[in-house]
Amino acid sequence: MCIDEGRFGLKTWFRRRWCSRGKRPPWMVEETYEWLWLYAAVEPETGSCFVLLLPSVDGECFEIFLTELSKSALVEPDARVGVVLDNAPSHRSGQVRWPDGLVPMALPAYSPELNPAEQVFRQLRAWLSNRVFESLDTLSDALGAGLRQFWDKPDLLVRLTYYPWWRDAVNSIPSQSP
Repeated sequence: MCIDEGRFGLKTWFRRRWCSRGKRPPWMVEETYEWLWLYAAVEPETGSCFVLLLPSVDGECFEIFLTELSKSALVEPDARVGVVLDNAPSHRSGQVRWPDGLVPMALPAYSPELNPAEQVFRQLRAWLSNRVFESLDTLSDALGAGLRQFWDKPDLLVRLTYYPWWRDAVNSIPSQSP
């Protein structure tokens, strides 16, 4: 399983848009700096995911996410699950208590392309681009609608995140019987 977090806010993200020749698309802009953090855990092999919106990215919020993740259907009781994550300061905080069964495995520094969970955020940012949100509530509703595509079609998440090297790495881990 891999986890990551992404910042989503009221400030507008811009992307290229199609329009008729000779016409300029209207650009609506929101410059408000209010943010939410979307924490996501993705299981690339099955397309299962667990997400949580939290107000900041710090050790306390990360610990809340880990606790809720350990209670979710993504983690079987009494199982040991390897959790691949980047080297964010909140992940390295010595104050974070990891729930039983979750084993952290850090990626090399400055290598977001190795974390399959990044693809979820890339897709969401594309889906939310060129839109103005009046409040964090409307943004969180839009995030929920954008995430629904992954919940309704887990095979989409598998196509985005199940890299060949990930499959090879998982298959090379020897199974441990109790």
